[in-house]
Amino acid sequence: MLFCSHHFPFFFTDFVDCIFAKACVHTKSYKGNSECEVEMVLITFTWRHGGTQVFLCGSFHGWSDQIPMNLVEGSAAVFQRIVDVPPGYHKYKFLVDGIWQVDQDQLCVQDEYGEINNLVFVEESGSMPSALPREDTQSNLASGSARSMHPEASSSRGLQLEPVMQLSNNEIDVSRHRLFMFLSSSQAYELIPDSGKVFVLDTEVAVEQAFHIMYEKRLAVMPLWDERNAMITGMLTASDFILILLKLQESHPTLTNDELGMHTVSAWKYGKFQFHAEVSGAMVPPNRRVLQAAPDESLKDVVQTLLQNKISAVPLLHSPEDGSSPQLLHTACLAGILKHICRHFRHSLEYLPILQQPVGNLPFGTFTGEVAGRPSSRVLLTLHSRDLLSSALKLLIEGGISSIPIVDDNGALINVYSRSDITSLARDNVYARFRLDQIIMTQVLQVLDETSRDRCRTCTRFDSLYRIMELLSDPTVRRVVVIDPTSRHVEGIITLRDVCNLLLG
Repeated sequence: MLFCSHHFPFFFTDFVDCIFAKACVHTKSYKGNSECEVEMVLITFTWRHGGTQVFLCGSFHGWSDQIPMNLVEGSAAVFQRIVDVPPGYHKYKFLVDGIWQVDQDQLCVQDEYGEINNLVFVEESGSMPSALPREDTQSNLASGSARSMHPEASSSRGLQLEPVMQLSNNEIDVSRHRLFMFLSSSQAYELIPDSGKVFVLDTEVAVEQAFHIMYEKRLAVMPLWDERNAMITGMLTASDFILILLKLQESHPTLTNDELGMHTVSAWKYGKFQFHAEVSGAMVPPNRRVLQAAPDESLKDVVQTLLQNKISAVPLLHSPEDGSSPQLLHTACLAGILKHICRHFRHSLEYLPILQQPVGNLPFGTFTGEVAGRPSSRVLLTLHSRDLLSSALKLLIEGGISSIPIVDDNGALINVYSRSDITSLARDNVYARFRLDQIIMTQVLQVLDETSRDRCRTCTRFDSLYRIMELLSDPTVRRVVVIDPTSRHVEGIITLRDVCNLLLG
């Protein structure tokens, strides 16, 4: 249930600050939006460690059923039970004589609450062993077996991984398929935190006020609420503010609060499309469908919506059966999905060997031509500290990129400027005191608050893909800069979208 002070759901006078509870989301068992039954697979679950009464409980039954297991004939310690299970990843554990236990000889994973469970992966085309045994995977990766790993913690690098061999294309495909099945069996509601806030902007809010709200709430994207039609009509992003400032300064080199206060968000959205076409050369239909996701939608479908439409976030809406207005539960984004993946596979990385690969071995990201002869279809763009902000903003829009490294005269990394940093100009109304074509990047970096200044993340070509995924799981970090560890020369850049396209595209 959502709580708010207005007769419309999740809406306050100008912007909404709503509190929700995850328990209110009702989901369906192994059925998608089409309500089509999933083909079930018979799986044998085995407990080999004795006991008087043994029960099986798992996520495939919503953890609601305790299924009695049968003692194998001729054995005093082995219990088994064959269960119909839908394809995908499933967690389970055993209730042995009233005590919950996991089988340490089978693959174990830790969830976000610190609970340890066993994990099973079920192929669509048939059954697989009841568990993923702990045994060497070097010769068995393709067959679906895996072993648990117990990495040591490190204050500087997170997980200390063993040296890994470069994967073949086929082995990369195996990891991608396993991730695909994991996301297919996961639902969007799993991204929703147990408690928190969601923010929505009224479309009639002035652009100036929206600018300040997004800066104060540290948000790069916000859903838009149309009070007249009682519905979500789109998203307001940092790119909107870049286009607004570029457009207004064409006719008014020095902006004032009154000029941003004259325009509402809805008026800007209506007139945005033509200007966007003038700047980027791409015409966007003004009446395109508003993209959204439902809580029982698979994470696979959410990812595909984000990647195929080249958007950063999508509202997660619950539509009540009584036909009342939809409720905004969450804003789903790629960073949240990466965090979900990292959380579930942190203690079983060997089941997804691609995550242990050095990023220099993988075909993704944008790199300079000098880096190990890597071919790249994109040019690595950089800014210098003396470049103008107006040039940087046009480069972000025209290049269709989210961020640009800023380097010194020797090519060493200073910081990164991204689209979302534009909201920092709302601080003390900086946008009204400077002209975009007169302020240089050194001055722009000084305007950023302490939190923004510290959000530049770096890695080397020898860091694992998993470490980069952990960095990108922070919603304020949308890119990681690849540098030479000695000179800090920029060698490449890996974006959130690069990682998701590699794993899930």
